[in-house]
Amino acid sequence: MSNPSESSRRSFLTDQLMRFSGMSLGSVAALDLLLRNGALADQNDNSPIRPSIDPATPNQARKAHFEPRAKQVLMIFCAGACSHLDTFDYKPALIENHDRPMPGSDKLITFQGGQGTLQKSPWEFRPRGQCGKMISDLVPNLGSLADQMCFIHSLTGKTNTHGPGENFMNTGFTLDGFPSIGAWTSYALGSENENLPAYVAIPDPRGVPQSSGNCWNPGFLPAAFQGTDFNAAAPIRNLARPESITSQSDKATREFLEKINAHHLKQFPGDSELAARISSYQLAARMQLSVPEVSDLSSETTETLAAYGADQKGSPVLDTKAAYAKNCILARKLIEQGVRFVQVFNGAYQVGGEGTSNWDGHKILKDQYTNHGEIFDQPTAALLRDLQQRGLLDQTLVVWCTEFGRMPTFQAGANGRDHNPAGFTAWLAGAGVQAPLSYGATDEFGYKAVDKISTVYDFHATILHLLGLDHERLSFYHNGIERRLTDVHGHVIHDIIKS
Repeated sequence: MSNPSESSRRSFLTDQLMRFSGMSLGSVAALDLLLRNGALADQNDNSPIRPSIDPATPNQARKAHFEPRAKQVLMIFCAGACSHLDTFDYKPALIENHDRPMPGSDKLITFQGGQGTLQKSPWEFRPRGQCGKMISDLVPNLGSLADQMCFIHSLTGKTNTHGPGENFMNTGFTLDGFPSIGAWTSYALGSENENLPAYVAIPDPRGVPQSSGNCWNPGFLPAAFQGTDFNAAAPIRNLARPESITSQSDKATREFLEKINAHHLKQFPGDSELAARISSYQLAARMQLSVPEVSDLSSETTETLAAYGADQKGSPVLDTKAAYAKNCILARKLIEQGVRFVQVFNGAYQVGGEGTSNWDGHKILKDQYTNHGEIFDQPTAALLRDLQQRGLLDQTLVVWCTEFGRMPTFQAGANGRDHNPAGFTAWLAGAGVQAPLSYGATDEFGYKAVDKISTVYDFHATILHLLGLDHERLSFYHNGIERRLTDVHGHVIHDIIKS
C-alpha cells in the first residue's frame, strides 16, 4: 500500500496534468505506474523512514539510508560534566586574568549559587602532536593523539542538572523515557554479529550514571533495541549454566525448546510479540557461549594489559583505573566482534561524597580531577591506539562526550567550578571524521559558545549521518507523533566530515 505522501503526489500530478496539459488517460496511467515503481521518485522526499524489522530476527543487519562512513560507534561518556577548561579548551585569557572578576558576572548565579573570580586551570596546557593542539597535562596520553581528533568546542546544552543533562546527551531529550542514540542506531541498522547484542553499554566499575538505564534504554522503541549492560567485572546476570546441569543436557534442552517454539509459532502465524519473545530467548542462549568468551581477558598479552593500565593496583585510584582499563579492553573486543554500538561510561552516580565517583568538581577540583585524570587518561588513549593498530578505526566512529561543561570561575567560597551548559567540548575520531581539526569556539574565557555554535541535536545528527542515516527521516510512530532522535531540530556539521 502506498504511503500518504506518495498518494498525495500522485493525486496532485494526475489532477494537474489532466486539467492543464490534455494528457491522455493512457499517459496518466503510465505516469502513475512510474510513481508506484519509484522511477520518478521525489528527490526532495522527506517522508519518514522506518526500517522493516522481522520480529523473529530484530538484530538482523539492515542497509543504511545512504553510503555510510562508519559501520560502528564507540561512545565514551564522562559522567559528572568533565571540565572543558581543564582538558581540551585552551584559554590564554583565563591565564592572563587569573583571580580577577569575569566581566558581567557580578550578579551571575549558576546551579549552586554565586560565582567567585576567574581561575586558570591547575594544569599546564602544552602543544600536542604534529598539529600543536594545546591540551592539558591532566590528559597527556590523550593529548598525544591530538592529530587523530576532531574537537567540537562550541557545543551547547539545554539544562544545568546532571540527570536531565545525561538524558539529553544520550537520548536527545531531558525527560526520561526516550530512546538512547544506541537504541536508535541498532533499530536502524541491526548488527553484524547474531551471537552478541547489537548494543552494549559498559557501566563504570564504580556504578551506573545518575540517569542509570535511561542512558541506554530503548524508550518507546521495541525492547529488542535496549542496550545490554555489563562490564569486565560484572558479566551479564543469570547467564551462566547452573553447575548441576551438564553442557550436554543444556544443549539438548535448548534444541528441544527450539523445536517446541517453532511448532508453537506455526500455530500463531503473524504474532510478532511471540516471534520477538522467542528471538530474545534464542539470543540469550547464544550469549551463554559468546559473552563469556568476549569477556575473558586472560588471552590478552602482558604488554596489552600494561598499555591500558589494567595491571595497576595498590590504591583505590589505581584499582579503579585497572577496572576501567579492563572495561576499555572489553569495548575493543566487542568492536572486533562487530557489535554495532558500544558505550563506555567513565564515572558513576555520586557515592562516597562529592567529586569522588565522577567529574562533578565543585569544591576541590585540583584534588578530585587529579584522581579522575589518572583513571581516565591512559586506558582511554590505549583503547584509541589499539583500535588504530588493529585497523578498526577505518570503520569505527569514536565519540567522546559529557553532559555539559563547567564555569571559568570558581564558585564563591569554594575551589571548584559550577555547571555550565552554555559552551563545552566533545571530540570525535575514526571513520569519516576530519582530523586534526578544531571546530567552533567558546569566548575568551570559555564561558559561552560564540563561533559556529552547535547543539546536541547537531551532534547527534552528525553521528547518524556518518552511519549513513538521515536524522530527519529515521523515525518511529509513537502516540500520534513521528518521533526521531533529534526531535524537530538538528543540522549535520558537514565541516567536520571528510570530503
